[in-house]
Amino acid sequence: MGIIIGVATFLVIGLFHPLVIKAEYYIGVKSWWLFLIAGIVAAVASLLVTNLFASVILGVVAFSSFWSIGEVFAQKKRVEKGWFPANPKRKK
Repeated sequence: MGIIIGVATFLVIGLFHPLVIKAEYYIGVKSWWLFLIAGIVAAVASLLVTNLFASVILGVVAFSSFWSIGEVFAQKKRVEKGWFPANPKRKK
């Protein structure tokens, strides 16, 4: 069971990396609210779910969402440094 949880955690964290990049590109730093709401929902769900595997993965999703809040602001700085492209269609 541990190896499955490890792989699932790896995949969840790997999924959040491009989500942060896309969220900052299309929505900007205002997207931090989405990560906060997703984190709260996943955290509450992890407490309510009786299946251990699902509870653990929901916990990983919750804290990956919370971590992503800071990463959205860090991504904005990376865009300002020119490391990632800025969205030319989004108003500043």
